[in-house]
Amino acid sequence: MTMIEEALAQATDTKACVIGPGAVESAAGMFKELFPEARRAIVVDDPRTRAVAGARVVEILGAAGYAVSEYVINPDGSDFHATYAKVEEVRGAIAAVPGAIPVAVGSGVINDLVKRSCEELGLRYMVVGTAASMDGYTAYGAAITKDGMKQTLECRAPLGCIVDSAVAAAAPREMTASGYADLIAKIPAGADWMIADLIGSEAIHPLAWRLVQGPLRDTLSNPSGCASGDEREVRKLCEGLVMSAFAMQAMGSSRPASGTEHQVSHYWDMEDLAFGGRPVSHGFKVGIGTLASTATLEFLLEQDLSKLDVESKVAAWWPSFDAVKATLPAVFPGRPAHLKRAEMEYAKKFPDRDALRCELTVIRDGWGDLSARIRTQIMPFAEVKGNLRKVGAPVEPEEIGVTRARFRETFAGVPYMRARYFGLDLVQRLGLMPTLMDRLFGAGGPWDVASDGSSQSR
Repeated sequence: MTMIEEALAQATDTKACVIGPGAVESAAGMFKELFPEARRAIVVDDPRTRAVAGARVVEILGAAGYAVSEYVINPDGSDFHATYAKVEEVRGAIAAVPGAIPVAVGSGVINDLVKRSCEELGLRYMVVGTAASMDGYTAYGAAITKDGMKQTLECRAPLGCIVDSAVAAAAPREMTASGYADLIAKIPAGADWMIADLIGSEAIHPLAWRLVQGPLRDTLSNPSGCASGDEREVRKLCEGLVMSAFAMQAMGSSRPASGTEHQVSHYWDMEDLAFGGRPVSHGFKVGIGTLASTATLEFLLEQDLSKLDVESKVAAWWPSFDAVKATLPAVFPGRPAHLKRAEMEYAKKFPDRDALRCELTVIRDGWGDLSARIRTQIMPFAEVKGNLRKVGAPVEPEEIGVTRARFRETFAGVPYMRARYFGLDLVQRLGLMPTLMDRLFGAGGPWDVASDGSSQSR
């Protein structure tokens, strides 16, 4: 059994997946297998994805005897984003063709628009991916900007997924770089999960772990090949990204694919981060977060927590959630939405002193084994940075329009933004957050705020 077959056997939503050169030619066969009663299809694409795959999908389905409609988003070729207004537009186009099964042809934005539209219409759909740009093809949920805020709206993953790796290999370089950055994030995210597993916060799901981490090192081994459009390397990248989403399906959680680095991205999502007049891609935001997460884990590994004085840490901890809540307005000045979310999310994971004592005792007693596993798991900061450079992804916050001072503010707020436990939470509970912040953003750090605007390297 291949990994894709194993993943499909455990997936809750997706029942068919084909990845490879020329995979688009399997569109009619998959459509017939998944929707045996269907007689009509509606292909949703845009001018760019229509040119590389959409027109061919229309042709293939038509030749197989299906009545095929097509909805081209922004036919004038202008940019569009995954907003709820666009969901309503796409939903209306699909609803206007009764009995048609939607086929999304594109990457993250088109897939999310169709995914959410289908959820609201009570329909299933299939997707034909055109770029190795993110891990969301077979993920549940859609990232949509609604009510002025980017958020993940609940919806089922596609019933079928096709990714033509030859098409993906020819996609713009920045799309492949974004997908690579999204995938390399799974390395520190895995270490975050190890810590959460040890303290009993979220147990490691063996299948989900294997689907993500099993092929990860090989998939990431040739960033230059990915950047140059080598079909074999881009195919591996496509597979790694799809496996990541399958792992989330298997576990019913984004835990296998998301750690501290994704919280950095989500923080900026809430601020509608844009650079050069365009939204910054998910992968590029995550890539910068991955560097910070990796540096955090390396910092933790410098600590000999097997000799931790648990009682001194407990005594220094906040006496109550109300005490920490009173400090949050200073962490999120001028950001009422962030503050509201932090108050809600952090309350769910805030430990009282007795709970903290138990947690830190487990960390102290298990640190020898855990630190060895983390050391094996993570990729050195310099190597992560080098790989991101080779693939063409940003490695400095300035490259995505974030000053170092803003990055520092973001990182200070990240521990509060989600109830999930990360390595950064351990740093905070050890009372080491000020030391870490100085390490990252002080003199000689990788993002020395005093040299804001420079392209300093570590």
